[in-house]
Amino acid sequence: MSFRAAAFSRSCLAMGLLTTLGATGAYAADPAPAPASATPLHLPGEGRNMPDSFADLAARLLPAVVNVSTTEMVRPGEDDDEGGDDGDSTPQVPNFPEGSPFEKFFHDFMNRQDSPNAPPRKMQALGSGFIIDPSGVIVTNNHVVRHADQITITLQDNTVLKARLLGHDDRTDLAVLKVDSPKPLPAVPFGDSDHARVGDWVLAIGNPFGLSGTVTAGIISSRGRNIEQGPYDDFIQTDAPINKGNSGGPLFNLRGEVIGINTAIFSPSGGSIGIGFSIPSAEARGIIEQLRHHGTVTRGWIGVRIQDVTQEIADGLGLQNAHGALIAGVEPKGPAAAAHLQTGDVIVSLNGKDIDGRALPRLVAELAGGSVAHLGVWRKGQQTNVAITIGALPEEKAAKDDPDHAAAKKPAQGSVAVTGMGFTVGEIDDIARQKYNMAEGQKGVLVTGVTEDSPAAERGLRPGDVVTEVQQSAVNAPADLRRQLDAARAVHRKTVLFLVQNADGLRWVPFPLPDNPGH
Repeated sequence: MSFRAAAFSRSCLAMGLLTTLGATGAYAADPAPAPASATPLHLPGEGRNMPDSFADLAARLLPAVVNVSTTEMVRPGEDDDEGGDDGDSTPQVPNFPEGSPFEKFFHDFMNRQDSPNAPPRKMQALGSGFIIDPSGVIVTNNHVVRHADQITITLQDNTVLKARLLGHDDRTDLAVLKVDSPKPLPAVPFGDSDHARVGDWVLAIGNPFGLSGTVTAGIISSRGRNIEQGPYDDFIQTDAPINKGNSGGPLFNLRGEVIGINTAIFSPSGGSIGIGFSIPSAEARGIIEQLRHHGTVTRGWIGVRIQDVTQEIADGLGLQNAHGALIAGVEPKGPAAAAHLQTGDVIVSLNGKDIDGRALPRLVAELAGGSVAHLGVWRKGQQTNVAITIGALPEEKAAKDDPDHAAAKKPAQGSVAVTGMGFTVGEIDDIARQKYNMAEGQKGVLVTGVTEDSPAAERGLRPGDVVTEVQQSAVNAPADLRRQLDAARAVHRKTVLFLVQNADGLRWVPFPLPDNPGH
């Protein structure tokens, strides 16, 4: 099973039997009268929040929801697995009998399609969107319109309009379109998703499987979901049926306000199983305004690599509760470096509000560049406050080519076992620098071996990793590492933290500390 946002696998539409729950004896007799002393249970908001019908609301909202159709010319050799919600874009060869004329025909056809001299193919995709301004401003998902050569909008009355892309944002999967209409178009307002509660009714409107103007209802199932689609995940989960083609469509509350943009589903088949995800309006509105007026998005940035604080890490740092963002690296010329934040600091609050590691990038991104934020920081057993000037998130740099590593002729000598943890360490020498392509000034202790099924293996340590700090103190030789472990035992630490560097960067790794050093 996987999260599917852009290219869902095709699924069959089957008509199921309607099952009446509890049918046995359900209509055989009137229910027994309640005891005279029983008091009816009244739920908060009963009647007000349980409508008899969604018909009036749907009739008002449907004209503002549109069908988004895209066309892309795909040339031979290009990756055509991306695009809108049109499903598998590559033709599938039927299962013909081996050696049959049909098998040869389709095999030859596919070879012609993949030939460098083959003509470009036209791909079409479908999604949903909604109008937020009568002048013709439309919101949808980025994955619905990315790579599109032509975008067409179909209104509820079947009016077809050509659209142009005002701006798109890969990180949040949002895009803003513009159409020119001779008359004002029906539009819907945004609501405040922060006030939406688990259990509230919601409506989803869109074009699942190309069936335009489809309305489904459900509730908010959860808030703040992280589905690992990007650094700013904070999705609303809903059980309102969302299917292929709903992407980019609105999620409404009962006041007819957009509180989410339907973006992804969790499904083993590509069809709805009642787990859908929407971008909250509180996150989307600012991004949409930037895309609408500037075409791009600027975000706040402080220049740190972070990881969540687990209970093991909290124990190693002396934190009472497992919360906050542990700094695993500081950008040398970034705002955090200017504010003297350090590797090993834990950011526990932002402008007076408690945070966790997952939320920090999103909350910082919402801050304006040049503004001053106040961080609560846990540093070596003490709480401190740090003022930091927010910077602008730099553009992503193109990934550097990964050169082939030269093989060392002989292993590093002088390895020392870290007893009870399952790995050995040694000093960094010229052979190690060549073998693992290290920087000339790399400091730390080299991991030279990892025992299978050991604590080190379970935590992802590999030969070639470098331990640069133990309990926030630098180590440059195996003896330094052992001294830090002994110091942690002396103060009865149950967990010890290693700052480990590899090709992916720095990360803090907690280890249970054996009582007996066994040196």
